[in-house]
This record gives sequence, C-alpha cells and structure tokens, in this order.
Amino acid sequence: MDVRKRNRVSVTGREGGPVVMLAHGFGCDQNLWRLVAPVLEERFRVVRFDHVGAGRSDASAWSREKYSTLDGYVQDVIEICRDLGLGPVTFVGHSVSSMIGVLVAVREPELFHKLILLTPSPSYIDEGDYRGGFSAEDIDELLESLDSNYLGWSATMAPVIMGTPERPDLAEELTNSFCRTDPEIARVFARVTFLSDNRADLAGVTVPTLVAESAHDTIAPREVGAFVHDRIPGSELVTLDSTGHCPQLSAPEETARAIIAFAERP
Repeated sequence: MDVRKRNRVSVTGREGGPVVMLAHGFGCDQNLWRLVAPVLEERFRVVRFDHVGAGRSDASAWSREKYSTLDGYVQDVIEICRDLGLGPVTFVGHSVSSMIGVLVAVREPELFHKLILLTPSPSYIDEGDYRGGFSAEDIDELLESLDSNYLGWSATMAPVIMGTPERPDLAEELTNSFCRTDPEIARVFARVTFLSDNRADLAGVTVPTLVAESAHDTIAPREVGAFVHDRIPGSELVTLDSTGHCPQLSAPEETARAIIAFAERP
C-alpha cells in the first residue's frame, strides 16, 4: 500500500529546509497542528500525517492485530521516514506519539536528528513511587466508560484533556475529533494508549531529546515530565506556560517557539 496515502502524509514548508515531523495523539489527527505548522513552515520542511484509523487516513489499512500495540504505529513512522527520504528528521510526538517516537528512536536512531516529546507519558498508571496520574482502577473505569458509551465518554473527557474551561471551543473541537473516529478503532487505541508502559524504553534513547510539558496538565502531571527527563540521558526539560494536555492548541505560539529553539540548535 502507498504509505503516503495510507497515512495521508502532507509535506509543506521551506523547500530544502531541515525536516520537522509532527505526530498527533489519541483521538486526534494532523489538523490539531494547524496553529503551529504555519510558524514552523517558515523555517522547516514540515511533515504531518494521520495515524491509521485517524483523520483521513486509509481506514481499510487498520487491523486489530497490527495496531493492538504501539509497534504497529512505530512501524508506520519508520516506513514514512524511509519513503520520504528526507534524511534524519526532528520528530515531535504529542502524547502517545511521544512514546511512539521513543520506540522509533531506540530501534532506528539514524532516522531522527532530534526528538521532541510534547506532554509525554510513558505510563499513566501510578505504581510504587511512580506517579502517572491515574490509579489502575481509574483507568479501568475510563476504558469501561469508553466501551459502553463512546460518544458520551468523548463529551466528558475532551474538556478534561483540553483543560481550558475558558476556551470551550477547544474542548468542542477535541470532542468532534473523537467522534469522527470509528469507535472500534478508538477502543483499541485507547487501550494501547492508557495501558502501555514504556518506562524501561526511555534509557535507550540516544538522540538529543527535549521534554516539553504543560505547567498544568491533568493527563500528564509535571511529575511525569520530570520522570521522562530523568530517564532519558542528556535530555532537556521545558515547562510551557500552558494549561491542558494539548498545548499546540491552547498555547501554539509558545509551543512553536520551543520546537524552533530546540530544532535549530546546532
């Protein structure tokens, strides 16, 4: 299958410029980068894509067998990078895509020039001294709610994820994005997102890495950002003056500045 069609790959921006690849999180699609991308396009070649099953990707390429773990998404990113042939990219992964980026960086480090993890979480479940933000019971209830009433779950969770009550339009946009996703695909991806544990993979990252957390994020609290920073050798940590789990929407200017500053540094 044509990789570019499968993932609806878009390449825009400065011809011949350094390449930045933007990867969206659960329930979203590449449209959530729309406020950041124009700023980046002035300096970079910008690659956006939809994970299979999201946005306007080719949903016929989705299978439960392939996408029941992060490995299917990791394989897709590797294929996109190789197909484009643009050289090592600065990969910006939002939320669950941050861990997809981590796994690609561990397996195929030559594909990445730099790695930017935007509101990352290697595990959402509290365990021992580790605080992921949710108890195992919280996650079980979240997934049960999603299974029983996906549209209702979307309307309830989107404002929590966005974390911007003063901007109800953003929560509505995220709700609509959730609702455009096939419920079966969403259920599988939700389990992949909320039940994966990639804490042990962080130490294997060797490419220069920036951890960009929100100052206030219910989904990935600041303890998580500190944990990721501590576990990835030589990484840098920046706390964005933003609220919520999607700073590319709630604080696009600051998000763009952080990406540019790290990506352009020699």
